[in-house]
Amino acid sequence: MARINRIKIALVEHDKTGKWLADMLNKDVATVSRWCSNAAQPSLENLAKAAKVLDVDIKDLLESTKK
Repeated sequence: MARINRIKIALVEHDKTGKWLADMLNKDVATVSRWCSNAAQPSLENLAKAAKVLDVDIKDLLESTKK
């Protein structure tokens, strides 16, 4: 599975857990876990909400397509 989002990395950088993010977004812990492992991707709306609660720019939650 291709790495598309950086949610797990952002959580580590902010010393937060997937459970914390799930609680903040009112989502199931398993859903956030799938996002963190890139097994599934959040909607743009959920990605924007995650960026807001983590206090980061939404682009910081995405892998760059440029190398």
